[in-house]
Amino acid sequence: MIRIEDIAAHPDFRALSSLQHGIAVDLRYATADNFVGHAVYAGIDCAWLRREAAEALEAAAAWLHARRPGYRLLVLDALRPQRVQQRLWDELQGTPLTMYLAHPERGSIHSFGMAVDLTLLDPAGREVDMGSGFDEMTLASHPDHEAEHLALGALTPQHLVERGWLRAAMREAGFHAIATEWWHFDFGDRLAVRRDLPRVL
Repeated sequence: MIRIEDIAAHPDFRALSSLQHGIAVDLRYATADNFVGHAVYAGIDCAWLRREAAEALEAAAAWLHARRPGYRLLVLDALRPQRVQQRLWDELQGTPLTMYLAHPERGSIHSFGMAVDLTLLDPAGREVDMGSGFDEMTLASHPDHEAEHLALGALTPQHLVERGWLRAAMREAGFHAIATEWWHFDFGDRLAVRRDLPRVL
């Protein structure tokens, strides 16, 4: 286990501010702009990833820049300490929203610094319309429901194009998408991450 307060001195982690290729950062859990409606980081510096995930994120940003000049990645969440994951779980326990959270005993991949939430910025610096917002915990956010939502008119072809660009950049760099959140990507195998890497408290 590693304490979040010790991350800055830990060689296996990199600050998001050190990343190249114009990656922007707006950690929504440090603000009230998230699905629980209040800041949960409470002054904790969570703008970090494990070094291997950070380097892969740089590669994703470079891939995107080379193929779609002017578009950039915007990081919305990165390292989420175990204490915050526990707090979120306790707050949401008994509600349907827990389906979007890893149980604290198992641990979120965010708590290992190996997951990142993000979207795209257009050349004018505006967030791209993905058809649903970050932390919009509805089926419209689920990649595994996109075909149905396109058929029903809840998502447009352009929404799927934009999600496709984000997914392509991240997958090219070795990240894995999940079925329930278009913005979430893991780096590395979840079982191996939980087995082999230290969790951040």
